[in-house]
Amino acid sequence: MTPVADTRARKWSRYLADLQDFAAAPQPLEAVGTLLRVTGLVLEAAGVRVPVGSICEIRQPGQPPVLAEVVGFNGDRAFLMPTGDLHGLASGARVIPRPAPRVPPRFGVENHPWRRSEDRGLHLPMGEGLLGRVVDSHGHPLDRGGPIADVHAQPMIRRPINAMDRDPVRQALDTGVRSINALLTVGRGQRLGLFAGTGVGKSVLLGMMARYTAADVIVVGLIGERGREVKEFIEDILGDEGRRRSVVVAAPADAPPLVRMQGASYATAIAEHFRDRGQHVLLLMDSLTRYAMAQREIALAIGEPPATKGYPPSVFAKLPQLVERSGNGLNGVGSITAFYTVLTEGDDPQDPIADAARGILDGHIVLSRELAESGHYPAIDVERSISRVMTSVAPQEHIVAARKLRQLLAKYNKARDLIQLGAYAPGHDAELDTAVRLHGQIVALLQQDMRECADLDASREELLAIVRT
Repeated sequence: MTPVADTRARKWSRYLADLQDFAAAPQPLEAVGTLLRVTGLVLEAAGVRVPVGSICEIRQPGQPPVLAEVVGFNGDRAFLMPTGDLHGLASGARVIPRPAPRVPPRFGVENHPWRRSEDRGLHLPMGEGLLGRVVDSHGHPLDRGGPIADVHAQPMIRRPINAMDRDPVRQALDTGVRSINALLTVGRGQRLGLFAGTGVGKSVLLGMMARYTAADVIVVGLIGERGREVKEFIEDILGDEGRRRSVVVAAPADAPPLVRMQGASYATAIAEHFRDRGQHVLLLMDSLTRYAMAQREIALAIGEPPATKGYPPSVFAKLPQLVERSGNGLNGVGSITAFYTVLTEGDDPQDPIADAARGILDGHIVLSRELAESGHYPAIDVERSISRVMTSVAPQEHIVAARKLRQLLAKYNKARDLIQLGAYAPGHDAELDTAVRLHGQIVALLQQDMRECADLDASREELLAIVRT
């Protein structure tokens, strides 16, 4: 027998051995449950023996199947949250767990028989075909652009990256926004919060960063926002230039809470997919607060007691689990720089979600309603904003200049009332005199038209020029 024939015979022998092992191993039967109760958002079923996070189909004769996820259990009763409309369901409907994927034997690889995977969660489309498309939380296209090609299904949940395997944030990222580049320099792989009330220009600022940030891929998650804003954001704010390298995942406010949570997880999973391929990703999620509210709806519906201002403890456990998935990849290969918008109810910075987000993010950018009402855009309150990695990504001269400009701005704002009343007299405070003299240039530095791009080097030079004046 020739060497080639001998190698081929050994491969076939291993392949047949794998099949024999598979035939000899007992395969568990799939249990089919029964729908017993529908209370608000929660479905209660008996006879379903699958882990939390598993996907089930609820089938009623004459009705389309409804997908639901197992979110908890009590004894032999499973609690499920639907991802679609419950209209038409009745007691006694069949609850069928989605079959676990079967992994085939790898031809020629020893000790790799057929097996049943325990991953019964969602497997959604990932790949280059998503670029330029708008999809929902299940990967279905919303842009009427036809089926999505060049994608393959991957699990939504991935094993967390060991903190010691991540590279620290050491490289500055150009966002195209002058005030951020100059005073709140962002690092590649950083995670920041965009804290804002309603109507202060956060969507416009996100659109500016989507168009001008130096990133290979942009993933936008529109979670729990008004449905009208989805199309407006894509066409008017994102534009053709930003959309070509973007993936938009939309889960509007009228979607079930589980769908809104899946939208945020799906957007993060897409960003992880491109990061693992060595690309630099910008993740824009609007908003983290709506994600927390969706989890609150689910937790309260299944009986978890409320804690801080009505938010159950699981909400504050879910937030870091989502946020920690972004950042630099393994050994510096690829990165996800993330901006999460955080809605401050009533412009209250002590809102529990805002307070929790500040503790798990690498900085926060605060948008001021007062600045927005005065026509100052972007309405970034520099004094209340901070980038915690700026000292690691910016040169020392830049850091010193940014600190000096902050001092001048704070000095002017403290004396604003005296200046407006005419009670200010120059010559008594040299630093205040400098702040008053340079205030016009500082305001010009911090303002920017939404169609204007200010790169990092130009922003730094303008900052240095003002401080040296």
